[in-house]
Amino acid sequence: MAKSKITEIDPPTDCTLCPRLVEFREENCEAFPDYFNGAVPSFGSWDAELLIVGLAPGLHGANQTARPFTGDYAGDLLYATLEKFGLSNGKYAASPDDGLVLKSTMITNAVRCVPPQNKPIGEEIKTCRPFLTKQISQMKNLRAILCLGRIAHESTLAALEIKRKDAPFTHGAKHKVPGASYALFDSYHCSRYNTNTRRLTVPMFEDVFAAICNSLEC
Repeated sequence: MAKSKITEIDPPTDCTLCPRLVEFREENCEAFPDYFNGAVPSFGSWDAELLIVGLAPGLHGANQTARPFTGDYAGDLLYATLEKFGLSNGKYAASPDDGLVLKSTMITNAVRCVPPQNKPIGEEIKTCRPFLTKQISQMKNLRAILCLGRIAHESTLAALEIKRKDAPFTHGAKHKVPGASYALFDSYHCSRYNTNTRRLTVPMFEDVFAAICNSLEC
């Protein structure tokens, strides 16, 4: 795995840091030439109070549309919830051209390039983490981070230099971040698998956002 000196907040579209992900990207460029097929940039405002961290772009979601959680079921649930809690303007239409604007919110992923079978390996998560670390440091108005799933949670903990034992992943949990003005919130990932198995229900997901909005007074 190539070592990197991170100088940008978002990786370049043709990021070459993870050989396996680059190989998969090249395969997707041939199979889906009309897709974005690159490292997906964050979506939202850099002066946001809420940062939402997902796992990685979906092959037929963000990898196609170049916008996090756009074009797949996880985005359908996430963006509907953001609208319900007043964290977006406009209507989500599963397209980066739908005119949707986030309000005081930014969305990103722990891994910015689509992995095979939607499963990044540990070294890829680690290699991409400096982008998340720098992103958090640059968000000066940040008051809450929502981690969608265990991988996003653990990568965010590492970015914040927090030990896992001090902030274990639990759906609905709120963790204090030492020395910071923001808190860390956890939710199961809003994937179709989790909702189909009812590991995550719409009310459960909305309860997490209600807690966040109570914290932000939004």
